[in-house]
Amino acid sequence: MADVGPPLGLIAIGLVLWLAVNATVAGISIQTIGIILFLAGVVWLVIELVQARSVTRPRGRTVVRDEPVAHERDVY
Repeated sequence: MADVGPPLGLIAIGLVLWLAVNATVAGISIQTIGIILFLAGVVWLVIELVQARSVTRPRGRTVVRDEPVAHERDVY
C-alpha cells in the first residue's frame, strides 16, 4: 500500500492547529497555518493513493516471448 503515514500526520497536526489552538503569533493566525497544513496533507494523501493505484493496475498489453532455455546440439 501507499506510504500514507506522513500525510496523515500532517493532516492531524493541521487539524489540531486549526481546531484546538487559539493563538496569534506576530500577526499570523495559527488557525490559518492549520488549514494550510490540513489541505497540504489531504492533497499529499490523494497523490499517494493515485500513484499506488496506478502502479498496481497494468496498462495496455503484456507481451510474453517464448524463447527456448537451451538449444539442441547437432550430433555428427
